[in-house]
Order: sequence, then C-alpha cells, then structure tokens
Amino acid sequence: MNAPDVAEPATPHTQHARVAGPIGVPGEDSVASGTTRWLRWGQHALLAALVVICATRAIGAGAHPVAEVGALAAFVGWYLVGIPLGRRGVGGAAWFVVLALVWGGLVLVSPENVWLAFPLWLLAGHLLPLGSGILLSLAILVVVVAEPIRQASATSFAAVIGPFIGMVVALGISRAQMALVRDGIERQRLIASLYSAQEETAALNDELARVQRAAGATSERTRLSRDIHDGLAQGFSSILLLARAARAEEDPARVRELLEHLENGAAEGLEESRRVVGALAPADLDEGGLTAALHRVTDRFEVESGVQARVVVSGNVPPVATTTEVALLRCVQGTLANVRSHARASSVVVSLDVTGDALRVDVVDDGCGFDASDWTTRSPAGDGGYGLRATRARLRELGGGLAVESGPGEGTAISAWLPVHTHAPEEGQR
Repeated sequence: MNAPDVAEPATPHTQHARVAGPIGVPGEDSVASGTTRWLRWGQHALLAALVVICATRAIGAGAHPVAEVGALAAFVGWYLVGIPLGRRGVGGAAWFVVLALVWGGLVLVSPENVWLAFPLWLLAGHLLPLGSGILLSLAILVVVVAEPIRQASATSFAAVIGPFIGMVVALGISRAQMALVRDGIERQRLIASLYSAQEETAALNDELARVQRAAGATSERTRLSRDIHDGLAQGFSSILLLARAARAEEDPARVRELLEHLENGAAEGLEESRRVVGALAPADLDEGGLTAALHRVTDRFEVESGVQARVVVSGNVPPVATTTEVALLRCVQGTLANVRSHARASSVVVSLDVTGDALRVDVVDDGCGFDASDWTTRSPAGDGGYGLRATRARLRELGGGLAVESGPGEGTAISAWLPVHTHAPEEGQR
C-alpha cells in the first residue's frame, strides 16, 4: 500500500527514513527495484482482498449492507486520495490519521472490519517515524483486541497474540521495504557521484594535458632562447669582433689568421645551431667532459680576443650529469663573451673545483668592472637584461645559483655552482 510521505524535521536519524511510501513517494519509482514494486502492488492487492473479505463477513454476520458498503467505500476512497498526495510528498501523517479514524468507524459498523488493521500497520511503518509508528500501531492493536471484549465480554490468548504477531510482521515488512528503497536511492546517488567523478577526472586529465603541453612548449622556448643566447649569440659576437679586426688589419698574414678564425667560428656556430635545434649537448663537451671543454673554450677566447686566459682545476672533478655540465659551460661562455665585449680586461682566470656537494665555476677578470648592486634587475652588460639573469634562472632550476661581485675599476668575479649528482658518464656524451 502506498501513502504520502510524512513531513518531519530532518535529523541524522530521520532525514532518510521517509524515503518510501506504498502509494508513490516522489523519487521511489526511479529507484525502486522489481522487488519493491512487487511489494507495493502486493499491498494494494492485499487491501482489495481484505475489503472484499470484510464486506462479505460483515454482511453475513448481520451488518447493515448500506452502512457496511458505505463505510468501506469511504475507507477505500480516502486510501486512494493518498496516491496524488504521496506523489507530491505532502500530508502523509494527517492522511494516515484520517484513514485510521475511518477504520475506527468501520469497526463500529462491524467487528469483522478489524482485518483492515493489517494494512494500517503497514502504512504506519511506511509513513511515520519508528517511535510514532509503534505507538499508533499499539493503539490500533488495542482496538483490535478490545473489540471481541466489547462484543462478547470475553477474549482469548489467540485473540491477543495473533493480532500482535500480525502487527510486528506488518511493521517489519514496511521497514524492510523502506530500507530497500533507501538503499536504492543511496546506490543511485553513489553511481551518480561516480559518473560525476569520472567526468571531473576526464576534464582534469584534459586540462592537465593542456597545461603540460603549454609547459612543454614554454620549456622548449626557454631552452632555445638560453641556448641561442649562451651559444649562438656569443659565437656571432666573436665572429663580429674578428671581422672588425680583420677589416682594420693591414698585415696580410694577420688578416689570413683572422679569416681562418672567422671560418672556424662560423663552422662552430653552424654546428652549435644544429645542436641547439636537436637539444644536444654543446660540441665542446663531446670529448673530455667539462674540464676539457673549459680548456677549449678558454683557449679559443684567448686566441680570438687577445686577453690572457687560463683554467685552474682544483682536485678531481667527479663525473656529473650532462645538464650540469651544459649549464656551467654556458655560464662560462656567456661570461667570457661579456669580458670580451665590455670588460676591457687584460687577463681572465676560470676556476673549477668541488666545494662540499657543489661543483663550482668561478670566472674572474681584471677589467673595468661595474656596479653590481642591482645586477638582478638591471643588465650590466647592455644585453637587454637577459644574460646574467637568464644564467641564474637556468642554474636555479637545477638547484644551484649565481653570485656576482664587481665594482667600477675593480674587475668582476662571477661564481656559478650546482649540486653534484655523481653518475657514470653516458656513452656518446663525453
């Protein structure tokens, strides 16, 4: 039997208790399993059968046919009123009280109508909180048990225990059906939450993929800009200086020497451009690792610039990651390019040593120096602000750093360091 939902304050114990009623509580049809639907229609059939039985027995026992049929019609009519009320989920408790009063009138018409107490107990379990449902069910039980006493001034154990068992069974059935529907609602909620979570996960994965693509593109642009600045741009600067020197030179032998350096520089720049595009290590690192690369870069700088330059290596330098070697070599290349272009130095010393767990490269010149108080925000070399700050950013990404000490007329000392991650050199990287 279905009936409207009861209105009661939501509490942790009751907010889901009124989830089902036999006459179609909102949302029940969407979650009811085949079992709960069969139970609901079974309750309707039970009520119809009991109405027929009560009418037959009451009229057979001498009840006035018009009164019996009229009272039963009122009972069934009010029962059917519960269908639209239940679909709207309103007025359940009031509807049940009226139905119970109509049943009381039926009992006055004929004691045989006490059989309709069983559907009332089912409805009490559906529509009312457990405590209220038990109290009203006991009140109905009192009427059922008292009716034989009223009629015959006597009763029996069976007349008491039978209705009591019927009440317990009816309440148990109704609460079990409510639990089934409640579980169905919770299951649908969980399934909906799962689908929602899957959709959110898919959206997050798409967003993550988009961010990763954007980050990859940004990282690649940053790598290219740094490698172009630290490698190709410095090579072009060297070629430009050699070309200017050759144009101003009058000694044919010296001109040929400068042109030879120009050719070598252009060839190295071409090779470097291919390596930048291919994200390969600098050519100077192909043989001998970082130490040999620093010697080659410094020797080439001395030949091209005429500035005395030397490399000092302290202790044994362990094998390190290629990224560490590339970052430190780029730092030295950029620093030497600044010395050649701006420092007006007569000598440069490049030092390589291991301090604690850090590999450190120092480049010290005796040039004109500059005000290093704000080098982190203003470019001292006039390179658009990219050189030292870009080098520092590269080193910080690898866990290292960059320090600059200089002053007007005092020369410049630049120190770069990275943590040592010792490992065996990879084939083809040395």
